[in-house]
Amino acid sequence: MIFYFSGTGNTRWAATQIAEAVGDELLFIPELISKNSYEFSLQPGERIGFCFPTHGWQVPGIVRGFIRKLRINGLEPDTFCWSLTTCGDNVGETMTILNKDLAANDHLKTNGKPLQATAVFSVVMPETYVCLPFMYTDTEEKEREKITTAKAQLPHITECIREKRTGVEELVKGSTPRLYSYVIGGYFNKRMIHDRKFTVDREKCIGCGKCAKVCPVENIKGTPPEWIHNERCTCCMACYHYCPTHAINYGKTTRKRGQYFFNRRGDQR
Repeated sequence: MIFYFSGTGNTRWAATQIAEAVGDELLFIPELISKNSYEFSLQPGERIGFCFPTHGWQVPGIVRGFIRKLRINGLEPDTFCWSLTTCGDNVGETMTILNKDLAANDHLKTNGKPLQATAVFSVVMPETYVCLPFMYTDTEEKEREKITTAKAQLPHITECIREKRTGVEELVKGSTPRLYSYVIGGYFNKRMIHDRKFTVDREKCIGCGKCAKVCPVENIKGTPPEWIHNERCTCCMACYHYCPTHAINYGKTTRKRGQYFFNRRGDQR
């Protein structure tokens, strides 16, 4: 089984490609949370995978919260666990954080041995976070380059997963991964993940409701949209990027920024 989270579609695409190639069940973490579904049972020899975007050089809070409550029956000492994270540039110590979270859950231990992702991968995809002054979407040419490279990378990743290869670490960590994840990322994920800065230009809004439909945590209602402030916002920016008229912004910073999403046909917008 593959547990995944995705906002603008990069990770959904990667997880779907892998699930179809290896024949594993694909489970969307926000849907599981909404159903209060945290307990699962493994078939003998079944794999476990976690797919998610890197948020501020860390595992997204929604994924970490899910892992804290996760229970998996049928775990064996040699159960194969893998993980893939998508990123715009690099991932820092994201996978180290994932394995620490897995190890902290006593319900994911067998004979005292914690479940660990022993094959980990990062896939560089087009940039989606545009809420800071120095962060922009990629050019269309750069988007195409990244997606072409990612498509070429996935068959190898799929082969590693199908064959249950352990000890695989194929990550773009960056030059100072601990600084990225534990200092900058620590502040970012603690202080900057909220919906308070989202606004809508009512003159541009056409009332299509797409923002509410694509929000993975059901944090938007009505047209023009209103953010519910239910503390579930992940700042995945799906509402911003999918808006067909660029009516949604996150403060003033995004007003002149681009939009991007990976659609279901497998192409970028």
